[in-house]
Amino acid sequence: MDDLSQLVNHQVRLAARPNGLPKREDWSFTTAPVVEPDEGGLLVRTLSLSLDPAMRGWMNEGKSYIAPVEIGEVMRAGGVGVVVQSKNPSFAEGDRVTGAPGVQQYWSVGDKQVARGDVSKIDLRAGTVEQWLNVLGMPGMTAYFGLMDVGQPKEGETVVVSGAAGAVGQTVGQLAKIHGCRAVGIAGGPEKCAWVVDELGFDACVDYKAGDVKAGLKEHCPKGVDVYFDNVGGDILDTVLTRINRKARIVICGAISQYNNTGAVKGPANYLSLLVNRARMEGIVVFDYAERFSLAIAEMAGYLKDGRLQSREDVVTGLETFPETLLRLFRGENFGKLILQVATA
Repeated sequence: MDDLSQLVNHQVRLAARPNGLPKREDWSFTTAPVVEPDEGGLLVRTLSLSLDPAMRGWMNEGKSYIAPVEIGEVMRAGGVGVVVQSKNPSFAEGDRVTGAPGVQQYWSVGDKQVARGDVSKIDLRAGTVEQWLNVLGMPGMTAYFGLMDVGQPKEGETVVVSGAAGAVGQTVGQLAKIHGCRAVGIAGGPEKCAWVVDELGFDACVDYKAGDVKAGLKEHCPKGVDVYFDNVGGDILDTVLTRINRKARIVICGAISQYNNTGAVKGPANYLSLLVNRARMEGIVVFDYAERFSLAIAEMAGYLKDGRLQSREDVVTGLETFPETLLRLFRGENFGKLILQVATA
């Protein structure tokens, strides 16, 4: 156990609601004492944090699927850590756990949080710390339930996914292939597109930075699009809607192209294609499937073990780099799942 009297908890708090892209001035860097957990609780040292596009939405005031981060609060973030002190019989010091520690070095977990399952053990035999924040974590669960439950792919169908080289997209396309579908990605740049096809096994990838996405979809989806898993929104969503088949399913996972708009969010202009094609558009919020996470994790761990599923993580070190590292998501600079490493085990 660490000597708590010698420890200081470094934290990143939301200082102001961003207008457009978050700036370093929108954050405050604070310290707090590290104290023993209450009876039934835990003290966890953060190892790595998951940086996700959804974090931008959590900074905004207003009604959403989850309460906004309040001004002055530690920024919300999922992560993996190690238990440094336990007053709960279900956890031992040294256990690796996952939950939502926030952007800070130490996470105090109360007995009520433990009781409702806000923290859970992870098995590093199933995957690395990084994979537990990627394919075995929230991005993987989002991909799994978004594709399988909302998209409902059938063997032989064509599945298109935007943000194909990102955390969710890389898993969606591989799951589509595992289930006998044609998988076509949309990504930015030749390096990402080559990795999606050559390493992950997608059938094709359209480089949206290289030119005409509509022409690329026409070439690589000759039979149209049956399932579209949307991570970006905006013009690309509109373009895919021109290529959908009858009874197509459009999975709305995210809209990273819209998150930093200073004006109104751009909705789909081609939505009448849903009417003409009797298609369905439905959102996916991963928390709705929490009761089934363990089943999906077991299945995905099996795919990792037998080589049918791969993952790529983009790891940046240092809590102090958080403001700049987060921006990599919105500039398309991350290659794979973006992770902030706070400490080594």
